[in-house]
Amino acid sequence: MTASALSEASERDLPGSPESDTERRGWALRVAPYLAVLAGVAAVAWHATRYGHWIVDDAAITFSYARSFADGLGPVLQPGAPPVEGFSDPTWMVLLALGKVAGLFDRGLLLGIPDYVLFPKLLGLLFTGGILAGFQVAARQVVRRHAWAVTLVAGLTLAMIPSFVIWVVSGLENSLFAFGVVWLAVLLFVASRRDNLLSWKVATGAGLLVAFCALTRPDGLIYVGAYPLALLWQLRRPVFAKSVGRVLISLAAFVVPFGAYVVWRHSEFGGRLLANPSIAKQQGLPDLESVIRPGALALYIGVAAVVVLVALIVWAAVKAPWRRSLYTLLTPFGLGIVAFGVLIPDWMDQYRFATPVWALGALIGTLCLVEFLRAVKTPVRVVALVVVIAAAVPSAIGFVNVSAKFVKAPTIPACLVADRFGRGFNTIADMLGMQQASLLLPDLGGSSMTSRLQLVDMAGLVETNVADYLHKEDIKGLRDYVFDKVKPTFIHSWGPWASGNGITVDPRIDQDYYPIFVYPAPGLRNGDFVRKDAVTDLAKLEAVRHYAATTMMNVEGQHFVTAPLDDCGPTMKPGQTIAPRG
Repeated sequence: MTASALSEASERDLPGSPESDTERRGWALRVAPYLAVLAGVAAVAWHATRYGHWIVDDAAITFSYARSFADGLGPVLQPGAPPVEGFSDPTWMVLLALGKVAGLFDRGLLLGIPDYVLFPKLLGLLFTGGILAGFQVAARQVVRRHAWAVTLVAGLTLAMIPSFVIWVVSGLENSLFAFGVVWLAVLLFVASRRDNLLSWKVATGAGLLVAFCALTRPDGLIYVGAYPLALLWQLRRPVFAKSVGRVLISLAAFVVPFGAYVVWRHSEFGGRLLANPSIAKQQGLPDLESVIRPGALALYIGVAAVVVLVALIVWAAVKAPWRRSLYTLLTPFGLGIVAFGVLIPDWMDQYRFATPVWALGALIGTLCLVEFLRAVKTPVRVVALVVVIAAAVPSAIGFVNVSAKFVKAPTIPACLVADRFGRGFNTIADMLGMQQASLLLPDLGGSSMTSRLQLVDMAGLVETNVADYLHKEDIKGLRDYVFDKVKPTFIHSWGPWASGNGITVDPRIDQDYYPIFVYPAPGLRNGDFVRKDAVTDLAKLEAVRHYAATTMMNVEGQHFVTAPLDDCGPTMKPGQTIAPRG
């Protein structure tokens, strides 16, 4: 290197030199997007620590199917059970199965934490990062140099929303589903900004992303309309024929993978065209309540915040230079709101079906706010920021309150079900000397991970006959099926099930079963029952009753009151028991 070159290089590195400042600014702009994504993920992870090791019980149903697939048993809930599509999230189930094959899931401790807790939560955070990466790509179409700021603000907004964070780390597929929906929206938005929505690559990509969404959650099917509607916003007579052709290409890209799965479903599950949970839940056509139902999301976020969001969107839709592209971004957002309204209301807290709505709402709101601030003068900017902050304050207070409420009483933990019904009834069967037994109950997640008994699903999610009875609303037929055909060794019922199906108030329950434990709830008869012909020693039955009234009630108290966010040991394996205490 010559002396002049050394001198030039030294000058570039001087703290105050223009070249050094330019390089530092360039480096900062290159790194900022990654830091913005990481900051958003870190904020979501920090919020998620409030919910401890909680995993919702429905997630553990998918865990059991992932275990069966990884072990080469096929689509069964338990070894020896008939094939039933009791999962509604095939892509998520495959990821969990791959995690088990790789030794990251359903093996034991991972970094000192049970892997059935850590691995799904890490996947949730990974796909949260993917969502924020999509935000960055979309933001670059509007504010190129400082797109990272949009990503950061939108990510921090998501991290504030308990509904988003809770379901991202619940063990369910929410993060993966929102990831697919966001990238579908981003694909359409970027294509619109670049004026190539009619590209066959965009049409194909949109169709594949819709198939991905539909294979992650059944309501993903609604996004089939996203690409045709995006074209409709920019439809012109000269390109009408080409637009129709591209829609057909997009539909073909969707139909090939999704149709292949439906063909497999039809052949594997005895001619079924829908997943068993969809049949059991009796999803019907939209009604008047479907129109009203999304209002609950507005109340959850806060009326003031929603008014500000709507005002910003309306302004951008009229004034923003990229307003035609905004319509393509609003399309999947609107479809997500429609899907939330159409779906039968979920019994779980914190709006489980709204995750894509929160994600796209945060992106759209931030983009519209940034565009508004760029378009107005400084005094108006100050006023606008004050209004936004003032609207956010009551929302933040509401989020703190609902988060605190959820921490005290989270939606049914998988570990409660694993201990109370899986390990608990394993112990009861052992105490009664039963080698083979069956158990009818409504919670199949943690129980399927730990039970050695043959499980029968009272809710019908993993039991085709029960699903059919529920779909036809034939409750008498359901009770006849239980008492005359299934004849389960044990029956457990709690919560709304006694009044819902009447199994525990049917005269045959007293004729054929001994009560083990009955909850002291007036007007209901919920609890645990065992078939009389399976009990060979009444002294053992008394010991079981004492065990249920003491140890099992202590278990319920622990998971409901004392430590509802705890895990339940390093592993969940069939045959585990809980020794009697007190």
